[in-house]
Amino acid sequence: MDSSAKPILVTGGTGYVGGRLIPRLLAGGHRVRALARSPERLHCRPWGGHARLEIAAGDALDRDAFVRAARGCGAAYYLIHSMNAHKGRFADADRRAADNMVAAARQNHLSRIIYLGGLGQQNHEALSHHLKSRHEVERILQAGPAPVTNLRAAMILGSGSASFEMLRYLVDRLPVMITPRWVRTPCQPIAIGNVLDYLQGCLGVDQTVGQTFDIGGPDILTYRDLIHMYAREAGLRQRLIIPVPVLTPWLSAKWVHLVTPVPASIAQPLAEGLSIPVVCRDHRIRNLVPVTIMDARQTIRNALARIRQEQVDTCWFDGGGSLPPEWTTCGDADYAGGTVLGGAHRIVLEGDARLVWSTVRTIGGKNGWYFAQSLWRLRGLLDRMVGGPGLRRGRRHPSDLRVGDGLDFWRVIALDPPKRLLLLAEMKTPGDALLEFMISPQGTDKVELKMISRFLPRGLAGILYWYALLPTHRWLFEGMLRAVARKTGLPVTHGPEKAAMTSALECRL
Repeated sequence: MDSSAKPILVTGGTGYVGGRLIPRLLAGGHRVRALARSPERLHCRPWGGHARLEIAAGDALDRDAFVRAARGCGAAYYLIHSMNAHKGRFADADRRAADNMVAAARQNHLSRIIYLGGLGQQNHEALSHHLKSRHEVERILQAGPAPVTNLRAAMILGSGSASFEMLRYLVDRLPVMITPRWVRTPCQPIAIGNVLDYLQGCLGVDQTVGQTFDIGGPDILTYRDLIHMYAREAGLRQRLIIPVPVLTPWLSAKWVHLVTPVPASIAQPLAEGLSIPVVCRDHRIRNLVPVTIMDARQTIRNALARIRQEQVDTCWFDGGGSLPPEWTTCGDADYAGGTVLGGAHRIVLEGDARLVWSTVRTIGGKNGWYFAQSLWRLRGLLDRMVGGPGLRRGRRHPSDLRVGDGLDFWRVIALDPPKRLLLLAEMKTPGDALLEFMISPQGTDKVELKMISRFLPRGLAGILYWYALLPTHRWLFEGMLRAVARKTGLPVTHGPEKAAMTSALECRL
């Protein structure tokens, strides 16, 4: 069978780059098999039901699952890389995942691997741990049987990218910036559209097989240049920038964490990557894969337009987040793994379930949580101060929701419009917390909206945390139910009131 007719394996399909590459490949007529820890995150995308798309469930750290996912494939895209400095052993995880890619390539005789890595001289004394890990992944993949095309990029700019969001919020919020010295270091940013052009274009050019290429935009700039450029494109006054020698990447990351939605664990590798020059040393790719290269100013202008039009396809936080905790798995007794604490409240409205859903699905982000907004903001601030996502992360789109979306300091883990929304807390808590919205028709002209909270405490601290907040739950949840009712404009026929809890989490995940 011709390898060009085989499915293309895409790893990292739920991430920022992979989530944009897959629809491009499908539009180009390719068959695609996407490996994902949580297949639901791909099924709910606009292209999730495409006839030429297969979704394989599996973790990149599970070798058997990786090998199964690659069975029958031709080429593979390797778009996996850990950016989370808080995970500590990210390099080990990168190494294991790359080894699994090599094993999958060997056992399934893959024709080639296309890898998106990072720029930066390998022998530079200040090369960051994350860039070292990216180069190590290159070497691991190259040592395998399948020829590898390495595309090395520096800062990727585009609506929703971590680099762009960090730049956007810093410039929007700080008219005066005390910055580290690396704001003067040269870098060569590239538009996300051009990254996708090169990734897709390499597939059809035999001369790129087994080669390493630097990819970048036409501009070599400093971060200071980008700050001024963004301010002009956003219609802001010129920012005053004061570089100082005492701000290390670690301190810079902590400051970014407080000012922007990007957490310190992501900001630190981004800052470390800018502490050394990251520019293209060769431009061979431009002759082999000719594309219309976009400059930084136009890239920023386009990204701002996409954000203002609320047309952001993928975001930097799409690929992260937790999977549903094991205690939500069906079939376990209530006490399995620990006692699940919880409560439920309900309200009955006169009207249509879809109208209630249209209000529930827009919760969070700029719309807030409809009730006790100052307390939600305080909780978000406290969470941010202890390293959590806080409320600044917001949401990808003001009304559209899909499984895997970040929603302030929650993550959407189950969705069944117009009946159900299930959120997993990613805020810092001594336990696992779920918040569920259930919408159920009551006869022909009424609808019940139920809010259910569940919490699996970790140790005594978790139990104390739950019971300390318990007195506020009824006031908060019933207040939120009233607020939703007011926003829908539907008459209240019953409640809000406490409701019965089911004996165990229902089997709907």
